[in-house]
Amino acid sequence: MPPLLPARARRLPAALLVPVRGLLEARVPWARDRALDHAVERERHLVPFLLAKDALLAATPPPHAVPLHSLPSAIPFPFRPLRFLQLYPSAFALSPHPIEVSPTPRLSALHAAEAQVVDATRPDAADRLLRLLMLSPARALPLRLVARLRLDLGLAPDFQRTLLPNYPDYFALSPDGTLLELVCYRKDLAVSAMQSYAQRTGGYKVGDAVAFPLSFPRGFELDKKVRKWLDEWQRLPYISPYEDGSHLAPRSDITEKRTVAVLHEALSLTVGKKMEKEVLVKLGEALRLPPGFRKVVARHPGIFYMSHKLRTQTVVLRESYRRHMLVDKHPMMGIRYQYLHLMHMGKEEVGKGKGKDPKSSRGEQMIGEEFGAEGEDGENEEYDDEEDEDELDEEDMEAGAASEDEESDDDIDKDAVKQIAH
Repeated sequence: MPPLLPARARRLPAALLVPVRGLLEARVPWARDRALDHAVERERHLVPFLLAKDALLAATPPPHAVPLHSLPSAIPFPFRPLRFLQLYPSAFALSPHPIEVSPTPRLSALHAAEAQVVDATRPDAADRLLRLLMLSPARALPLRLVARLRLDLGLAPDFQRTLLPNYPDYFALSPDGTLLELVCYRKDLAVSAMQSYAQRTGGYKVGDAVAFPLSFPRGFELDKKVRKWLDEWQRLPYISPYEDGSHLAPRSDITEKRTVAVLHEALSLTVGKKMEKEVLVKLGEALRLPPGFRKVVARHPGIFYMSHKLRTQTVVLRESYRRHMLVDKHPMMGIRYQYLHLMHMGKEEVGKGKGKDPKSSRGEQMIGEEFGAEGEDGENEEYDDEEDEDELDEEDMEAGAASEDEESDDDIDKDAVKQIAH
């Protein structure tokens, strides 16, 4: 295992290494950002959809049909599996007696396209996974945590078989198979997203004060004292997340800035530039961030946005989005948006089957924009906060109603079986 990079205590003024209260005790208000909320909310049900798809198609060759009861119990279906699969007839075909599920030709074709993207981006995925390991002082991460980060990192379902063995100079498994260990530390990859940003916008050398890009939702204002502290904090030296920070005082402003740098880099390594807070916390613990790092996200709403959509908390890297759209779209995200489009097609078919006249949803329009649809002036359509507010709230109410319907799932499933049989 390579040694840690040398500490930079000698390069920093002593005043920066002593504990100071700064913003550590301040309460920064949370303000809703409807555009970023929609960036999170439009992926409703995407994770269980993808995991169900992988259960059907990841095998080589994939089975023609799988009994419903044999789907992995680890798939986080939001309600009964049968009810969930029925929502997306464009992707999943169901047959009765016994109930079996099989992929539709459209889902199989999209899965094949995804496999091509996975193959094309394998070197990039290996580099990003390597950099994640390089962030860890132990130069290792629990394999279970890496598997949980698989979708965030854009890794293949069978990455342990198709990615890790192809990079023996990058990765190794611990003898007991519980840890993914770093084999070779690559200094050329130890350049954070913030360092690259500084180099593009005016040059950077070690010890420079790099200011994080800030943006706030419309109408949001910081308290004057908080703004003053933030301006001074932005002028502190930037310590790369790939450097050792153990010499820094736990409750100092410079430690706060390095902690923000580590979380910023971790989110930058994901394909969607966001992560569930629960997973980010587990990652932060594995990266041995100082106590209290969980509060850092809330204290810096200009860098991170905490969305409360989908009955969870999702941390979004603000600078990576222009309104609701990713600034730099990874090829894997292009495939994800096509899956979302397929899911919306299925909902339309369900609506038609019930005799409803489906209306074009704002979410589907945005997915079309992510494919690259542009207006006559070449600019993507702007996100209208006011227009979408009521619609998003209605969707939340529908989700709540669906949750309340859980008590009657047995009756729903019986009716669903009858519908399949007919």
